[in-house]
Amino acid sequence: MKSSLSRRNFLSTSAKAGGLALLPAWTFTTLSACSSARVLGAGMSDFGFAQSPLPYAYHALEPVVDARTMEIHYSKHAAAYAANLQDAAKAEGVAPGQSLQQLLGQVQKYSAKLRNNGGGHYNHELFWRCMKPGGGTTPAGSLREAIHQSFGSLEAMQQQFNDAAKGQFGSGWAWLYADAGKQLRIGATPNQDNPLMPVSAVRGTPLLGLDVWEHAYYLQYQNRRADYVNAWWKVVNWAYVEERFGLL
Repeated sequence: MKSSLSRRNFLSTSAKAGGLALLPAWTFTTLSACSSARVLGAGMSDFGFAQSPLPYAYHALEPVVDARTMEIHYSKHAAAYAANLQDAAKAEGVAPGQSLQQLLGQVQKYSAKLRNNGGGHYNHELFWRCMKPGGGTTPAGSLREAIHQSFGSLEAMQQQFNDAAKGQFGSGWAWLYADAGKQLRIGATPNQDNPLMPVSAVRGTPLLGLDVWEHAYYLQYQNRRADYVNAWWKVVNWAYVEERFGLL
């Protein structure tokens, strides 16, 4: 994508590349209530079943995330999770008004296809929002206080998070999440699992997630996952993480 592309054209192109133009008709009828982010009764914003437009251009996070990786990641990998989730939800009779967060909270009732694609879609919708151009500042307010209370310092939290991300065997995710008592924790999950799932060993509400599947970094970093993890902090959108924490 050319850097001169307008935001309007970019969003339109991204939506089509992400598969939104090819979504089945039932998506816009039976799941219309889930088609955009909203706030649930529990206080945490939820993502819909359809892929949202990427909130920045493919090249916007360079040099941390290169444009080609972002384009393939968003328009191919993430778009496939969204489309497959909708297919599985239709086939397995997911209630039209059920939110994605609620679905993942009882994902053990459904197939591996729904679990993998539901988790993949949720994880990526969160991942895009956890990054922004010019990010990488420091958390503030109640989140900063909670980080210091739970880990001693921001640096200690980041080191623990880095260890989880680098130590995740194979594909998966690293998380900063809040447990049932709103205590901040760090953990990792395999494949497309996340802390919302009862089947996960890491349980709670995701606040910040890092994709450590190879497709997230291999074109730029090859086998150097550690370099990718270390560089990623330069684009973290702490304002968004603070917003999520405030909704707990």
